[in-house]
Amino acid sequence: MTAEDVVGRLESGMTLGIGGWGSQRKPMALVRALLRSDLTDLTVVSYGGPDVGLLAAAGKIRKLVAAFVTLDSVPLEPHFRAARQRGAFEMVELDEAMFMWGLTAAAQRLPFMPVRAGIGSDVMRVNPTLRTVTSPYADGEELVAAPALRLDAALVHLNRADVHGNGQYLGPDPYFDDLFCEAADEAYVSCEQLVDSAEFEKAGGPQTLLVKRAFVSGVVETPNGAHFTSCVPDHGRDEAFQRSYAQAARDPEGWRAFSSRFLSGDEDAYQAAVAAFHEEASADV
Repeated sequence: MTAEDVVGRLESGMTLGIGGWGSQRKPMALVRALLRSDLTDLTVVSYGGPDVGLLAAAGKIRKLVAAFVTLDSVPLEPHFRAARQRGAFEMVELDEAMFMWGLTAAAQRLPFMPVRAGIGSDVMRVNPTLRTVTSPYADGEELVAAPALRLDAALVHLNRADVHGNGQYLGPDPYFDDLFCEAADEAYVSCEQLVDSAEFEKAGGPQTLLVKRAFVSGVVETPNGAHFTSCVPDHGRDEAFQRSYAQAARDPEGWRAFSSRFLSGDEDAYQAAVAAFHEEASADV
């Protein structure tokens, strides 16, 4: 599929899970395709990074479910900060483990998972709809009932994939991309490179096959498609570009200029503009 094919299958009002973690291995080419669409009123479920920031800046989020929204080397995503401060969308802020178990419950088609995370913290105060359950066994322990995070669709980015929908990660961390896919009615995998299935074993072996074809609805080959987030070992995070993004996000005029240069065209135009950005930076040194 193409990124546009994927977005063409989505609808306004959907609950959309976005894989990756902070500013690491985000399906940014698919997010940029979302920006070019007229989709809106989305519930976004994410260990958030610039995916959330860009969608917030475009006014496409109605509700956000997240444990954090960060650029990693920039602690707080600036578009998210601005949107949160002006109350642009409803926010459900969960503990990281509670978020993981919510995806796990959804993947298992359970209504909730009992967890200790959240007990004694303000997570319960800021989320008054959360409930607790009591263990039916002799311990009688009180636990948080982490609600299932069921998704209409999930978007994830991996290093390699085959045409059947199997996805392979080659970096240091799987994050929770498999759970996002399993928790969703439809899941779409973008990848740095489409390969023959036999290549998986050569590259990393069966233990690196994170996403299984049974849970995938479509695959998109998008070289450098995680930019400007990292997709190790194919590429690291583009720190220079990320700094430019973060600086532009703090100033309306700067953001208009940034958007015009990098986000006004298709994915090929974006990648060409990024290449020109680095050529200019090299010439200035």
